[in-house]
Amino acid sequence: MQLRQLGRSPLYVAPLIFGGNVFGWTADEAMSFRLLDKFVDAGFNAVDTADVYARWLPNSVGGESETVLGKWLKTRGNRENVVIATKCGFDMGGDKKGLSKRWITQAVDDSLARLQTDYIDLYQAHTDDETVSLEETLSAFADLIKAGKVRAIGASNYSVERLRAALDISARLGLPRYETLQPHYNLVERERFEGALADLCTQEQLGVIPYYGLAAGFLSGKYRSEADLTQSVRGRGIKKYLNERGLRVLAALDEIGVRHAATPAQVALAWLMTKITAPIASATTPAQLSQLMAAASLSLSAADIAQLDRESA
Repeated sequence: MQLRQLGRSPLYVAPLIFGGNVFGWTADEAMSFRLLDKFVDAGFNAVDTADVYARWLPNSVGGESETVLGKWLKTRGNRENVVIATKCGFDMGGDKKGLSKRWITQAVDDSLARLQTDYIDLYQAHTDDETVSLEETLSAFADLIKAGKVRAIGASNYSVERLRAALDISARLGLPRYETLQPHYNLVERERFEGALADLCTQEQLGVIPYYGLAAGFLSGKYRSEADLTQSVRGRGIKKYLNERGLRVLAALDEIGVRHAATPAQVALAWLMTKITAPIASATTPAQLSQLMAAASLSLSAADIAQLDRESA
């Protein structure tokens, strides 16, 4: 499988990244192990998680996803073959939040302990923190890289202005720079990334690894009416896509899928793979995962891509 470089970093990933938000949530530990085994056995090599997953659960303190992933890494003994991306910055309770040097220094050690590893391949600022200077945040990340705890850093949910400012500061002060951006981007969420933000990533050679590659499952095609929203715990967040544009996108996915004997989800991910480095997508069953992985071998024509561009505009 052809790997893609994450920015200018030494990290290379397959064209699909497994979204670990489901570990310890909609996929229990046993199922998570099955999914991870299947994923790497098929030649894929990168998993994205965060310290805050799954703090939204009752009685959760966060870290469940990292803990499950760490147990799997320890059991399988394959740490060097897997690119682990995790994140810090979201509220973990009390003063455990943000991008101060104090919290980054503690958060990385907490994540390393849960992951049962000595290093994190890609450590990302989960969300911007304007209460802390970019210099402080980037200097803290630099210390982690110097200490060998982190190999490269990335940003998630940054505006174009703040990302540009961070890159400028790294260049001016000789600090490690963000090598990746993790934006919210898919066929029905294009406006947040396309334009100035995408242009900056291209200009600065940043890897782009968007989350919600399937729009929380909407682009799988299983939600086509409000009655379908009860199928999943994520259904309520999908209602906003059930409009004329969303249904037009699903129709295009169906049509192109027929031409390629592919599912709507495979077509949606294959479209993303033509635009960015590697989308992040989650699965909770082996059958779902098989469908997602097949997107990496789906070659869309220029006409297919133009049709999807047009219908999702």
